[in-house]
Amino acid sequence: MLAAERRDHLLRLLAEKGKIVAKDVAAELGISEDSVRRDLRDLAAEGLCQRVYGGALPVSPAVVAYDARRTVAPDGKRKVASTAAGLVRPGGALILDGGTTALAVARALPKDLACTVITHSPTIAAALLDHPRAELFLLGGRVFKHSAVTCGAAAVEAAQNVSADLCLLGVTGVHPEAGLTTGDAEEAAMKRALSARAADTYILASSEKIGTASRYRVLPWAKITGLITDADPHDPVVEQLTALGVPVLAAG
Repeated sequence: MLAAERRDHLLRLLAEKGKIVAKDVAAELGISEDSVRRDLRDLAAEGLCQRVYGGALPVSPAVVAYDARRTVAPDGKRKVASTAAGLVRPGGALILDGGTTALAVARALPKDLACTVITHSPTIAAALLDHPRAELFLLGGRVFKHSAVTCGAAAVEAAQNVSADLCLLGVTGVHPEAGLTTGDAEEAAMKRALSARAADTYILASSEKIGTASRYRVLPWAKITGLITDADPHDPVVEQLTALGVPVLAAG
């Protein structure tokens, strides 16, 4: 099989099965695992897969720059945001992550809702300026422009001095094996710091993130209260997550 044919075969496997196991592909095609790994390295370099131990997973479309993400699955994000906003109780304290889905949550909050919103996103804070009864607490630190949030040591330290009833956290990838992932190590650490300061943590995940993976793990499944997604409840990945005991809230 020519290199171009192997490439097409690998991409078909990703689309159909949601993962590639290098040793299985090598046995199927009668080639070495090294050859498969080289092919996967080439695909990963083009942003077409996320390499993991033993093979590869579909890459998340949510790792592109912030402005580009605004146009990715806007309807799905609005559905997720509407369900997530309904979890915020009057008088409660909310830790709201950055990103485009979190921004949709901010816009979905009732303007007369009395609550406290803690965020490390200047964009989120700005979106809530016209909510007269919402107290805003902005966590400072180095601005990670890719996601329009603060992160790093100063931001993590600031997060350790707050607490909340609820944390709504965004990720770029949701996969039964790879877990909850994002594309930057410092951003992943910041998300863990935020989640640790809330009684309950829900993950915001529109359907395009389901079954995909990024490089850095954010949290294990046991550390979250639930997953909010507009993905079809009968989606094979959603069914796998449910079988793992992950509470899934259907948005839509």
